[in-house]
Amino acid sequence: MKAARLVDRKKIEICDIPPVSLRNETDVLVKVGVAGICGSDIHYYENGNIGEQVISFPQILGHEMSGTVVAVASGVNRVSPGDRVAIDPAVSCFSCDQCKAGRPHTCRSLKFLGCPGQLEGCYTEYVVMPQESCYPVPDSMPLEIATICEPLSIGYYAVQSVGDVTGRNIGILGAGPIGLSVMLVCLMKGAGRTYVTDLLDYRCDIARKHGASWTGNPNSIDVVSEIGKHEPLQLDFVFECCGKQEALEQALLLLKPGGTLAVIGIPGFSHYRFQADMARRKEICIRNIRRQNECTGIVIDAVASGNLDPGFMITHRFQLEEISRAFSIVSGYRENVVKAMIAIA
Repeated sequence: MKAARLVDRKKIEICDIPPVSLRNETDVLVKVGVAGICGSDIHYYENGNIGEQVISFPQILGHEMSGTVVAVASGVNRVSPGDRVAIDPAVSCFSCDQCKAGRPHTCRSLKFLGCPGQLEGCYTEYVVMPQESCYPVPDSMPLEIATICEPLSIGYYAVQSVGDVTGRNIGILGAGPIGLSVMLVCLMKGAGRTYVTDLLDYRCDIARKHGASWTGNPNSIDVVSEIGKHEPLQLDFVFECCGKQEALEQALLLLKPGGTLAVIGIPGFSHYRFQADMARRKEICIRNIRRQNECTGIVIDAVASGNLDPGFMITHRFQLEEISRAFSIVSGYRENVVKAMIAIA
């Protein structure tokens, strides 16, 4: 079967690899239909690592995907051949202390699609996943929309994790797919005013067009000062969605005493720094967000019902044979890209 493998930094090759097969009693064979390019894929593509997770070339990247069930093992009762499914890329053991505590996303034995030393990714024709990772989607939902439910579910989990956002004023630092996902969920849940920043003007424009109360580019204006003019008492929640040191510092300045900072962005460096006395005096709660923690099904239902509409985030579409060009565009923030999708089938 065909696959796109990262064979060196910034070098992807299309090749033939052995077919995958069912091995465990709850395995599901899925023909990949559409796969998305995530910011974490770009980190691996550019740097060969994310922190301590280091690529051993070659590696098949990709974890945002949807497709069609081709075959199921004997113990599968969740899906059937022919079903169209969105995939939660995390594979948990469901028996460790974390899983039993309702935290399968921090499973002691967690394996994740497209991560070094864990699972090969989905930039390939077929993958095998446990049935727990397979979520049926309605026939009316295009596969590319099913695929974007993966980052959207991270946004949902992030908002769910900080508490009730109804009527509360929100800051979102970074208007890529994760930041926009957080924004959509905040709007759906009745948040008050939403303030969105990004270093790219076109992404600020997209956020404003789709519901942000205010947007600003930190390269052009002092976003802390400008938001402060609108919110002299500061913000209840700030979601850091870009993995930048400067954004973390801005978040502490933007938050009111007792506010909550949710850190979602994946940085390309190993250590954050923050002003300890400010965080202490304000009694800021800092919460890290790890993937989606069983929010995929909730998000699929919200999208199917029309309560969430993430389709505007999909700006670019490519065939598998064009994946090198796709990564180059996403890596360079070219052509006003937000989310690029790869058609595999």
